Amino acid sequence: MHSLASLLILAVASVSEKPAIVLVHGAFADASSWSKVIPILQKDGYYVTAVQIPLTSLEDDIVVTKRVIDAQKGPVVVVGHSYAGAVITGAAGGANVKSLVFVDAFAPDVGEPLASAGDKFAPPPLNKALIPDAAGFLYIDRAKLHDVFAKDLPEADARIMAVTQKPLNGSVFGAKVTSAAWSSKPTWFIIGTEDRAINPDLLRFYAKRMGAKTTEIKGASHVPFLSHPKEVANVIESAAK
Repeated sequence: MHSLASLLILAVASVSEKPAIVLVHGAFADASSWSKVIPILQKDGYYVTAVQIPLTSLEDDIVVTKRVIDAQKGPVVVVGHSYAGAVITGAAGGANVKSLVFVDAFAPDVGEPLASAGDKFAPPPLNKALIPDAAGFLYIDRAKLHDVFAKDLPEADARIMAVTQKPLNGSVFGAKVTSAAWSSKPTWFIIGTEDRAINPDLLRFYAKRMGAKTTEIKGASHVPFLSHPKEVANVIESAAK
């Protein structure tokens, strides 16, 4: 029989063998948007870091994300939501990255502007709800955020999201990645079937192009990690195993 000490050592070793998980938020949000997924992953023994990206340019966001990925000990699973799909595409090509998870996310190829793939599909309702400020940063019209971004959340939650939204520099839609991590890493893809911020058919195009293991969450909006956190955590943990 194992002694208590040896069992503790085995338990610690089991936890340490699990990859670290790095979560990267999308536009109009910050790292706290992962607040419903983080406790699930932590309870299951994962070391989790949610990156705060500045949303000032694609290059800036890639640099910040890569710095966090490089700082992890051992293998890493990198997760990106929405715009952050482009960020992790450019940032997560390192040898320590075990797998990638895209959550209702962009996944451009090398030299492909973020906006160009969307030309193949009908524009989503979000596009008409974006408001630029004098500095070229984009916000979502507060009155429309619930409908175009988080329709499966309570209106009270969407009102808070509208007030606290973090703007995105409009320059990112013309920016290009110089490497595509998804072309050389195992990938998982989550699609909210009622996404009104990115056309679900564009998401399916990305997932098919990268050969991702794809999970569609029926009825989910653009933010399934808030409306269906357990399902999202399950996919992340699949990528970790």
